[in-house]
Amino acid sequence: MFPLSVRGEGLGERQSAHNPTPSLATQWEGRKNSMRIWIDLANSPHVPFFRSLANEFVRRNHEVVLTARDFAETVKLAEAAGFTAEIIGGHGGGKLWGKAGNLVQRAMALARWARGRKLDLAVSHNSYSQILAARALSLRTVTLMDYEHQPANHLAFRMASRIIVPEGFPEAALTRFGASHAKVKRYVGLKEDVYLADFQCDPEFQKQLSRLGINESNVLVIVRPPASEALYHRFENELFDKLLERLLATPAVKVLLLPRNDSQRATYNVRAGASLIVPESPLDGANLIAHSDLVVSAGGTMNREAAALGIPAASIYLGEWAAIDEHLVKEGRLRRISTPEDIRDLPIQKKGQVNARREVRVATQVADLILES
Repeated sequence: MFPLSVRGEGLGERQSAHNPTPSLATQWEGRKNSMRIWIDLANSPHVPFFRSLANEFVRRNHEVVLTARDFAETVKLAEAAGFTAEIIGGHGGGKLWGKAGNLVQRAMALARWARGRKLDLAVSHNSYSQILAARALSLRTVTLMDYEHQPANHLAFRMASRIIVPEGFPEAALTRFGASHAKVKRYVGLKEDVYLADFQCDPEFQKQLSRLGINESNVLVIVRPPASEALYHRFENELFDKLLERLLATPAVKVLLLPRNDSQRATYNVRAGASLIVPESPLDGANLIAHSDLVVSAGGTMNREAAALGIPAASIYLGEWAAIDEHLVKEGRLRRISTPEDIRDLPIQKKGQVNARREVRVATQVADLILES
């Protein structure tokens, strides 16, 4: 993941080391068959995914404008990716009623922002507020999704004009959430392949790790706590702290913990020290994972990023697993941690030879499906 100067609309001029940002100097008016595409960044993992796709849209002579939700590290990550966007709305809190009210309020704000901007297409990774806003404006909407157990798929799948999912997304889940067959398009691979298939590691990144007290002789383990406020994960993951205890008791291990919010940051900062590091600012996620020996997350995206890059990964998520994650287990790219015994048996060591997926076709395929009339 990448760590959005948010001063307006469009793609910024800043360059990213691995994903060069297109210039906006070109005038779009009068370009034949060009579209004005509105992307909404509703969560942190959306930033690198749409960074790659935005590059592809601009390469095909389309204009991109962006909005972003002030949630988790979305804004900071997007700034580092060179995006410029309008910040609209934030988090609705942990209560279901607060989430619902926030969704509607943000949808209204997005509709006010979008009205009169001559947009042709709204695109998101299940941004429910954008989908509602676009529907109110009679704007064609494409949503992407890779997790079949998200309750709000009922809203997104019914209201979007097109639904794009990985080929491993269960057909029964699409039917259950009201997705008509004509709306659905599938792509080969993972959404993480879109932005990591051609990733090249930055050899200078080790200097950033050194400033955090991490050297190449250490066993670097990246951990991410549960998304305890998410609709699909509304309980505490007690195993996570047991995992942390084992990691911190293992010689030569450096644990770099990536909190999801300020509350988690405050909780784990109390325990931070030489072996447990909680970075103050976002780090380039792809390089961080590539330099690590093990990734353990109670979510999905970071584990799949590790799997895409060939880094050992384990999921400590106790909710309902996505079909694509089950497939990664069968491939040997992901371990499942669901008991204290699984923690005890988890190999904690320097990684061996890396076997990245390198599914370079996925980005072009996804862009094709989004832009298909």
